[in-house]
Amino acid sequence: GQSFKLLGFLDVKSVPCARESVLYGSVGSLVVGLGHFVATSRVRRSCDFAVGGFICTMLGYWFYCRYNLAQQRIRQRMLKEGMRNRILFEGSSFDPERKPTGSERSDS
Repeated sequence: GQSFKLLGFLDVKSVPCARESVLYGSVGSLVVGLGHFVATSRVRRSCDFAVGGFICTMLGYWFYCRYNLAQQRIRQRMLKEGMRNRILFEGSSFDPERKPTGSERSDS
């Protein structure tokens, strides 16, 4: 299918966070623009505010979302490492959950 590219370079479908950022940015621009219009009744100024609201909300959510993704990746990597280490050390003398047996215990 044809993927939707925002500003010609941001592939919204394949880039994580892009779709949500655009969505929340649109909502943010509506809220800010309408809020400003209700408060001041100035159409042109409200449009400027709406554009600013869109950009701020979109960027804000983008960074928030990317940060969360990075955190998830780090957690997954740590889990993988933990599992690998567990497989490596399981049953060996390095296994922290293994109780020392009679032959391994040093009689001091």
